[in-house]
Amino acid sequence: MQGFGVDIGGSGIKGCLVDLEIGQLIGERLRIETPQPSLPDPVYGVVAKIVESFGWSGRIGVTFPGVMKHGVAHTAANVDKSWIGTDVDAGLEQLIPGSVVTLNDADAAGIAEMRYGAGRDQGGVVLMLTFGTGIGSALFVDGHLVPNTEFGHIQVDGEDGERRASAAAREREDLDYPTWAHRVDRYLDVLEAGLWPDLIIVGGGVSKKAAKWVPLLTTRTPVVPAQLQNDAGIVGAALAAHERDN
Repeated sequence: MQGFGVDIGGSGIKGCLVDLEIGQLIGERLRIETPQPSLPDPVYGVVAKIVESFGWSGRIGVTFPGVMKHGVAHTAANVDKSWIGTDVDAGLEQLIPGSVVTLNDADAAGIAEMRYGAGRDQGGVVLMLTFGTGIGSALFVDGHLVPNTEFGHIQVDGEDGERRASAAAREREDLDYPTWAHRVDRYLDVLEAGLWPDLIIVGGGVSKKAAKWVPLLTTRTPVVPAQLQNDAGIVGAALAAHERDN
């Protein structure tokens, strides 16, 4: 059983065939730099080129870095603001042979982790957080996604949580892992006060270094690193598209 996923990011757009039985990419993914400025039409063109290069003609799943409702972008993080209000599904379907299912990028990563990775067979409330330029979030209740959560923007000590606790903040301020982990701890304290999750999965590139900071956290909730790493968005998008009702 195969699917196809494309992950749109602020710096790169990547896509690949996905083996939906095991949640792994089939062959090498294709990555193309995101056009600058990252306007809709040039980005659509890149997505179409990636799909064409694999000869895929069925339904595809596409992640977008923003709130997605019924195929329409309502926010635009790290891409041009002209995306806001754009029907992304319709724009893409003009250029590719199959139909399109779009979803938030963190939601897609969470879907992949819940099916194939760190959240597999986990009931209760599971929170997936992706630490990158900002902090993406995906919330699941007994395996069901609560779409378009934006927990990176919750207020922590008077400012957006992601402003101080994202991976970009660590790099921007040249923080060592213990110092940054203290900030993540404070961010998670605020989240835990409102959500009481049963498991927190941490993803993004910094999850590869989980041993340097996850053990320093003092949360009451178990925190585990994501398992699918940078493939999670592609895999989750392909799965979401495959399982979307016709």
